[in-house]
Amino acid sequence: MTAAVVTGVGGWVPPRVVTNAEVAARLDTTEEWIATRTGVRTRHWVEPGTSTVDMAVMAGERALKSAGVTEVGAVVLATTTPDRLCPASAPEVAARLGLGPVAAFDVGAVCAGFVYALAVSAGLIGARVAESVLVIGADTFSSILDPTDRGTAMIFGDGAGAFVLRAGDCAELGALGPFDLGSDGELADLIMIPGGGSRDPAPETSDRYFAMQGKATFQHAVRRMATSSQAVLEARGWRADDVDWLVGHQANRRILDALADAVDLPRERLISNIDRVGNTSAASIPLAIADALAPDPTSSGGPLAPGDNVLLTAFGGGLAWGSTALRWPAVGQA
Repeated sequence: MTAAVVTGVGGWVPPRVVTNAEVAARLDTTEEWIATRTGVRTRHWVEPGTSTVDMAVMAGERALKSAGVTEVGAVVLATTTPDRLCPASAPEVAARLGLGPVAAFDVGAVCAGFVYALAVSAGLIGARVAESVLVIGADTFSSILDPTDRGTAMIFGDGAGAFVLRAGDCAELGALGPFDLGSDGELADLIMIPGGGSRDPAPETSDRYFAMQGKATFQHAVRRMATSSQAVLEARGWRADDVDWLVGHQANRRILDALADAVDLPRERLISNIDRVGNTSAASIPLAIADALAPDPTSSGGPLAPGDNVLLTAFGGGLAWGSTALRWPAVGQA
C-alpha cells in the first residue's frame, strides 16, 4: 500500500520579535501574567509588506532544500490568512517556487489545517495523483488580531512551516498514518472571524477581527486532541509508552500540558516552541518540528532522532481536529 513519507522539513518566521513587554504595555497587563497564562514570552510578527505567501515561499524553499528536490507534483497550503479571498494562495506559492503548472490549492481548517493538509496530501499520493507534495502551513495572524483583545493579542504569532512528502512504503521511516480527523460545526462560534465572508461581506471594523471564546476552547481542545490521539495510537498499534515525542498544536502551554496528561505521557516528551514563537496557527506543528531539528549552539542538535515514534495532533476553528503518527526519518531542516 502506497504511503506518504516525510522527506523534507522547513520553517520560517519573520525577523521582527515582539516581546511580552511590548504586548503588555498595550493590554494593561504584565509580562509575567502573559507568560504564566499562555507560555508565550516572544512571538514574531511580519513587517508591512510581508504576506502569508511570502512566508510560505520561504518555508517551502527550505523544505525542498531539506528534501534535496526541486520538483513536486502538488502544493497544498493550509492557511486562515490567504493573501486574498480569491484566488487561493497556493498557486502563487507554486509559481514563485518555480514548480511549474502543478496542482495547487488551499486548505482551511484554521489551527488544525496542517494535519488536514497532510491527510489530503497523503490521499493525493495514495491515489497516484501526485508522486510528491509540498505541504505548507502559513499564517499571518497579526493581520487579523484586535490589538486590544486580551484573549488573542498576546497569544498569536506569524510564521510558516513545510513538509515535503513522497510516495513510499508503509514500513518506511517517515511514513504517515493512520489519520484521525473530525469536526463539530455546531460550535463554529467558539473560534471565528464574524465578518468578511458571504454572510457579511462588508463588516464593521470589529467584525473583521479574529475572536475566540478561550475557556470553552481550552476544554474542547484538550478533549478532542486527546481522543483523536488515542484513536491514532490504537490504529497504529502503539501504547502511550511507545510515543517518544508528542507534537501538539502550539495553542497554549497549559493546553499542551493538559493534553500530555490526558494521553498519559510525561510532559517532558512534548516538543514545544510556543515560548519563542507563540501560536502560529496552521504553521505551528511544522515550525515546532523544524525548531526541534535546528542546530542548537549549546548542543549537537534537536531532540528528534531517526526511528523516534512521533504523534502529531491539532485542534482549531470549525471546530476541527486531527491526528497522525510516524516514525521519524533521517531528515533535518535545511
